[in-house]
Amino acid sequence: MIQGTGRPTILVVEDEVPLLTLLRYNLEKQGFRVDEAADGQEALLRVAEQRPDLVLLDWMLPALSGLEVCRQLRRRPATRDLPIIMVTARTEDQDAVRALDTGADDHIGKPFVMEALLARIRALLRRSGSIATKGTLAWRDLNMDQDAHRVSRNGRPLHLGPTEYRLLEFFLQHPGRVFSREQLLDAVWGRDIHVEPRTVDVHIRRLRKAINGEADADVIRTVRSAGYALDTEEG
Repeated sequence: MIQGTGRPTILVVEDEVPLLTLLRYNLEKQGFRVDEAADGQEALLRVAEQRPDLVLLDWMLPALSGLEVCRQLRRRPATRDLPIIMVTARTEDQDAVRALDTGADDHIGKPFVMEALLARIRALLRRSGSIATKGTLAWRDLNMDQDAHRVSRNGRPLHLGPTEYRLLEFFLQHPGRVFSREQLLDAVWGRDIHVEPRTVDVHIRRLRKAINGEADADVIRTVRSAGYALDTEEG
């Protein structure tokens, strides 16, 4: 249960009225503030008027699809790191990967178990910095200010999504150590959420793109049949 005056706001973008009503009821029961939009254009307007803490975004929307809404939000500096969960009736693996590649932080298929969705929302809000962390993490030319929730490399500001931030935070806490996909899922996504191991690969690719400039060494090392490490050594 989320309590207090600083309750996170969830923007629910859904054109099915019964499902929208069900989501509002359950989210408000958990203590979240709820805003809503029935189509993609209205969703973009709502976000521009008042930035929510998380967007629960249906894939299939009238006029403007959830994928296009996600793309537009990721192109805007003010919302490039806004947590987004894509809700979709499409269950093919390639559709899940497409949602992640478009910029969604997570996805869940219809029909879904409400507790599973709520767990994903809480986990993503934790990773986006709703729970304050303290201190600074540094390794070589990477620096993470956990109080300000900012990351830089060689003094250059880096813009990370909430999942990529949490991945880098975990790597910075254990530099040089190799972690399997399953270990990263447990550490970053949590044991109470089912996520396919291939999801890790998508977010690792996005993390690499965010932190490695043209003149920078790739600091995320892929270890064949083992996993990933924050390391520049070959192996």
